[in-house]
Amino acid sequence: MRRSWMLAAAGCLLILAGSWLASAIQTTGGVTVRDVRFPGTDGVTMSGLLYVPANATAQTPAPGILAVHGYINSRETQSGFAIEFARRGYVVLAMDQTGHGYSGGAAFSNGFGGPDGLRYLRSLPNVDKDNIGLEGHSMGGWTVLAAAAAMPDAYRAVVLEGSSTGAPFAAEGTSAWPRNLQLVFSRYDEFSKLMWGVDKARDVTASPKARAVFGTTDPIEPGRIYGDIAAGTARRLATPATTHPGDHISPAAIGASLDWFGKTLKGGTPRPSGDQIWMWKEIGTGVALVGFVLLLLGGFDLLLALPFLAALRGEPQPVVERRGGGWWTALGVTALLPVLTYFPAFIAVTLWLQPGPLLRQGITNQVVVWALVNAGLTLLLGLLWKTGRAGAVKQRWLPSIMISLAAVAIGYLALLLADLVFKIDFRFWVVALKLFSADQFRIALIYVLPFTAFFLVAFKALHERLAVRGDSAGMQYLAAILAMAGGFAVLLVLDYGAFFLTGGLPTAFDPLSTVVAIQFLPLMVMVAVISVFTWRRTGAYAPGALICGLLVTWYVVAGTATQVV
Repeated sequence: MRRSWMLAAAGCLLILAGSWLASAIQTTGGVTVRDVRFPGTDGVTMSGLLYVPANATAQTPAPGILAVHGYINSRETQSGFAIEFARRGYVVLAMDQTGHGYSGGAAFSNGFGGPDGLRYLRSLPNVDKDNIGLEGHSMGGWTVLAAAAAMPDAYRAVVLEGSSTGAPFAAEGTSAWPRNLQLVFSRYDEFSKLMWGVDKARDVTASPKARAVFGTTDPIEPGRIYGDIAAGTARRLATPATTHPGDHISPAAIGASLDWFGKTLKGGTPRPSGDQIWMWKEIGTGVALVGFVLLLLGGFDLLLALPFLAALRGEPQPVVERRGGGWWTALGVTALLPVLTYFPAFIAVTLWLQPGPLLRQGITNQVVVWALVNAGLTLLLGLLWKTGRAGAVKQRWLPSIMISLAAVAIGYLALLLADLVFKIDFRFWVVALKLFSADQFRIALIYVLPFTAFFLVAFKALHERLAVRGDSAGMQYLAAILAMAGGFAVLLVLDYGAFFLTGGLPTAFDPLSTVVAIQFLPLMVMVAVISVFTWRRTGAYAPGALICGLLVTWYVVAGTATQVV
């Protein structure tokens, strides 16, 4: 019991310390951060985080910046940019696109919400309407370009991070539109073909589409200013050595945007572009995310002490006698099968299962179909690894459901308090755990069943095939992590290793799914740890599977886009 309290207390301490650090960084210098809601087109409710520096008042309006995240991200993803903009005296609206985060409507609708965001920013009395910048990452670039097209005289400068003008979702760029454009396109951007029509991101300098925007027939020189800032025709290219999602945590990418707005907007508080503290906020929310997992596990252990849940306690009963050839085969198949089915399942859903009134989220549909395919294959392959003692531990379903709901509720309450007090979520980079909106909660009720079914099958197979009698706790955790996450680790190492060496992404046929796969690695490590922890205390696979079914549904549904309202 003492160990359980210590684990839960450590989780609470990390959540508190990480949340405090993140809040202190994003409010440094007297900046206030507010959760705002404002009406958008057709009555759609739009959401954003509003960063207001102390110098911005109705009597002394400050420059404003609309900062927008990319596809299947949310307003917090732009916090590195928003924190640094606010430190330099700019009022920043980090907005959720339509169909993302807490903004209503469907993804891709109403110009992605860009015109609504710019209109709201300009309505604030502490914003200098003659000095407004637009910054967007990926699809967020198309969002701010939609705002620029709708309100051509309402801004002074634009920064596109890993984005583009023109097809497929923006107006065509010219040497005069948009006004004062900086393009930040990283040397290892996975979307170079989609954005600028080149196979390798490092060749964006020779892209005919990009050269037309820069008004030159020669290769574009990174760092050189083309055109004239006073005339609104200035152009500059920055090529930091990172990836498309890496733009969010790249001091070079963030620094380039700071320098550009320093040159093109008037007002604010000048600071060197290299003077950046946002990474401490990222560390803080990352620490809080680790604390969340510890609190969930400690809470589970404490709940087992309650009289009506104590019956769940039991000793694990590994049925594999030794780690022989069959064990290694089982490990290899368990690790590699999810990776081998990953791209086929995701592409099949893209082609044949469009979001509809029941299954309203495209990315979630892809993950669910992948999960169900793997559950089915795991059941079939189970015929090859019969242990003879499968199911020896009785699964107690009612108390398992009760404890899983209670454990996840403890974690949800911790996130709710962190949001209320510190205005943060639990995240590190693109791995983020957010509160549900009311609509997302209703959507989750549909997806939780197939996700839970997957984990029930996966965890049953995991402990029946790979739990070796006499193994230490460390070996049990290691085996589970290798089985659940090892295949994705191999995929990402090989894929990005080749990418960094050659400049060409081997999985460029589906760059979006490639980027999504990055999240699978830490997520699968987390579910493996939860699985072994709960199994070691109950001897059963069901409690861990039910917790992970709830947790992954929450993670995916709250963190992706809704295409159908």
